[in-house]
Amino acid sequence: MKHVPRRQYLHPVHPMKRVGFISLLVALVSTTTALGQGTNTTAIRSAAQPQLSPLPAPRVIDLKASDGTILRATYFAAAKAGPGVLLLHQINRTRKAWDDLAAQLAAAGINTLTLDMRGFGESGGTAHNRLTDASDIETAFEYLVSQPGVKRDVIGVGGAGSLGVDRSVEVARQRSSEVKSLVLLSGETPQDGLQFLRQASQLPGLFVVADDDEYPPTVEAMEFLYITSSNPGKKFVHYSAAQEAPWIWYEPFDIGKVPANGGHGTDLFKVHPELPGIIVNWFVTTLINTPGHAPADTVAAAAIINQIGMPGGVAQVTQQLMEARRKDPEAQLFPEITVSIIGQDHLRAGEPKLAVEVFKLNLLAYPESADANDNLADAYLADGQKDLARQYAEKTLAILDSHTVPASSWADTEQYRGEIRRDAQTVLKKLNAAR
Repeated sequence: MKHVPRRQYLHPVHPMKRVGFISLLVALVSTTTALGQGTNTTAIRSAAQPQLSPLPAPRVIDLKASDGTILRATYFAAAKAGPGVLLLHQINRTRKAWDDLAAQLAAAGINTLTLDMRGFGESGGTAHNRLTDASDIETAFEYLVSQPGVKRDVIGVGGAGSLGVDRSVEVARQRSSEVKSLVLLSGETPQDGLQFLRQASQLPGLFVVADDDEYPPTVEAMEFLYITSSNPGKKFVHYSAAQEAPWIWYEPFDIGKVPANGGHGTDLFKVHPELPGIIVNWFVTTLINTPGHAPADTVAAAAIINQIGMPGGVAQVTQQLMEARRKDPEAQLFPEITVSIIGQDHLRAGEPKLAVEVFKLNLLAYPESADANDNLADAYLADGQKDLARQYAEKTLAILDSHTVPASSWADTEQYRGEIRRDAQTVLKKLNAAR
């Protein structure tokens, strides 16, 4: 078996420990390691922010609810046609808490509407309940999708706190054909919302929470939302602290009883200034680059990844992928890089036939990846299947030479393209020498 140093993508994981390691991801999803100022690594992997464009000035508008109540909102128009986002505030804030993020979204090409809920900020009315709010939000939603240039079937919704999160999930449930992405900060939703997230495997969501949230048990509530969501591209941003904040009072009934500390909802923006950029990148990915889709995430796909390591698991996951593709041709159940690591574990352990199975599954999921083709060439060579090794090594070079697609779904640097090229050429040299 040839040595493949370039495949040491991450810290090496002993093959015998792999299944336990992935299982641990399922059990301990809430303890995802943070980087920098505590940001979860799954959300850090973001592309550069899109170039900013000249924008129209934000427009303050009055919306008339079904009962005549006037609702105040602000519309941040993008410079050109694109998707839309509706942002809903938490109970102890108003729409203005979203201003900076909304401006960034508009600059990135996403038309954004922020709304003062009934009885909050500059909106009329004194009472709110779920039914009234649903009608008011429907009014705001219709305004957003009716604006010139807004792609009405590509909409994202973001909410903060118990009010904004619950209402965001509800509008996604009511307008499921149009809402393609969710961002939920520090809140929860009741049973009907949870059931929707459980069934909405096509809806990618970004879930954000901090240990120092002044309204515990918000962390546990957000973890519950995250694990309930069935989308394999969901992301979890967990700002860690030595311990969670103590319980003092309930968010919906707080009348100045609990001091804000920057750990709840949109208050996180001041303490974690990178968070708006993470949210912008999320909406750009799920509304502009790949509408309704986010790249499969290792933690989100932990159950699938663990299944791959079980006897018969590769065949089972292959069938699941094919079934998912019949419903959605762009569906991905797992990240390419993670399954690459599993296959390389088999090669390092002297198990080329198992490696071939895993790499064939990866290539089925990512057929245009030069890296996936090269991995399979390596495995076929190690297994003595020389003709197939040659076929996939040559295909690897053809993909690289075409310069029409990235080298892989996770990396396209010139350095890595060079490593893939050298490895494929090495496979061919060995095959030619054997002749």
